[in-house]
Amino acid sequence: MTHVLLEKKEHVAIATINRPKALNALNSEVLADLNELVDTVNADSDIYALVLTGSGEKAFVAGADIGEMSTLTKAEGEAFGKKGNDVFRKIETMPIPTIAAVNGFALGGGCELSMACDIRLCADTAVFGQPETGLGITPGFGGTQRLARLIGPGMAKQLIYSARNIKADEALRVGLVNAVYPAEELMAAAEKLAATIAKNAPIAVRACKKAINEGLEVGMDEAVVIEEKLFGSCFETADQKEGMGAFLEKRKHEPYQNK
Repeated sequence: MTHVLLEKKEHVAIATINRPKALNALNSEVLADLNELVDTVNADSDIYALVLTGSGEKAFVAGADIGEMSTLTKAEGEAFGKKGNDVFRKIETMPIPTIAAVNGFALGGGCELSMACDIRLCADTAVFGQPETGLGITPGFGGTQRLARLIGPGMAKQLIYSARNIKADEALRVGLVNAVYPAEELMAAAEKLAATIAKNAPIAVRACKKAINEGLEVGMDEAVVIEEKLFGSCFETADQKEGMGAFLEKRKHEPYQNK
């Protein structure tokens, strides 16, 4: 991977989009690297959570690469949108929890990338927005779909139609982010949350993610069946036996083994 750095701290992976001179803008190469990142992390059964951030102090991802997009035909534009959507959907459906540590500008494709993650934490210097209508296009990497699901259709339409950027405090108020931290504390907070998640039974955490994501796509009657099956799938695992055994024996459980 040329533009994505990967570091591992115990059971937590930290991926950094590393194209700071271009404010980590998404071009075809970065999208290919993100696709490879997902494959690499998914192949490592020892990784229980992923933190995704951007290099430098200015940007998480400032957007898609306008220079690359400016000359696209209709067919090429649709294909580029599909490329981004395929990668972001792959991130969204990773089995393990993902945390976006938004350290600066998260505009256009950057906002969309953060929304493909399960949890968004941001620095107090972060700026979010979908500026595409001001450039003569629509959001193309899932922005019209995920923003409405996260913050409601009315607020999503206001932000997308107006192409207005919002700062960290407003992003928190409308529910786009989970928490705001001073810039120098962001990564420590993201890594701490990831480590906290990673200490819980990995099979159960993955089942919870699957239940939430799949349940949101169907009616309640179908959703509770999804939950029942995933609930049942946790039983007879070594981690379930250890977790419940420790509770009944009034002792601290041993580290979970992901089996």
